[in-house]
Amino acid sequence: MNNKEIISDQKEIRIDLYLSNILSSHSRSYINDLIAKGDIHVNGTTTKPSYKIKIGDRISINIPEPILTEMAPESISLDIVYEDEYLIVVNKPQGMVVHPAPGHHSGTLAHALLHHCKGSLSDINGVIRPGIIHRIDKDTSGLIIAVKDNDTHRIMAEAIASHKIERIYRTCVYGVLDTDKGIIDAPISRSPSDRKKMAVVSGGKHAVSRFEVIKRYRKASDLSVRLETGRTHQIRVHMHYIGYPVIGDPLYAHKRKAYNLSGQALHSSSLSFVHPHSGETINLSCALPNYYLELLKELDAE
Repeated sequence: MNNKEIISDQKEIRIDLYLSNILSSHSRSYINDLIAKGDIHVNGTTTKPSYKIKIGDRISINIPEPILTEMAPESISLDIVYEDEYLIVVNKPQGMVVHPAPGHHSGTLAHALLHHCKGSLSDINGVIRPGIIHRIDKDTSGLIIAVKDNDTHRIMAEAIASHKIERIYRTCVYGVLDTDKGIIDAPISRSPSDRKKMAVVSGGKHAVSRFEVIKRYRKASDLSVRLETGRTHQIRVHMHYIGYPVIGDPLYAHKRKAYNLSGQALHSSSLSFVHPHSGETINLSCALPNYYLELLKELDAE
């Protein structure tokens, strides 16, 4: 079981809605299932989905581990940017899923890591997420960290949670920004109107992105974006929120010209962190992928 405890900071909201906003990776229907099975308690007692929370309610949640009990390693080529006995950093291609999910039971980064690392990966996040301490979306390319033992996992997970790992992305957005740099400080939660999307929502999780214009095109802008937090779809949601959605984004810009992209033009281009054991500062970067370079050529020709 993955046990969580939350102290409510809101009132007069149905508990199933409140928790689906707080636990953004879980749907409202999943929350209702947990309530029905007695896996959610309020102040020590079971509850109903219709219960309206009060400020200070102590909400205990038991999230069962995935049913999957094993995952076979797969021989999949990896672009390894850094590796030692504790961790590995991979340049993930666009289109690769990080770990198994509905509709993606093979060919994931997790399958490839199991093969490459010969099973020597942390298991804190369960069978289907070996070594995984953070994620990037399927159609986002670039750098992602995995760890090889549980002690390293705990240290690196805490570094991510406390924003001690610097993550910088490149992204191309629709429209020409009139400012060279800026900060987007806007809370993110599950969209109340579309469960597939995240959105800027009052009372959502604190989220901050800093952007800087690399180059302006006639109809678009190439940006560098540094994450100060790491919310689901954060850059995609924030750029859509200020009126400059990411080019090719199937969720937040699906009616815009896609420039023959198979997903959003978003690339995790650099990472910087203090090594959990040596104390050395590790600075890593990777080149822009071909799909991104081709997009820049097309934008230049418009």
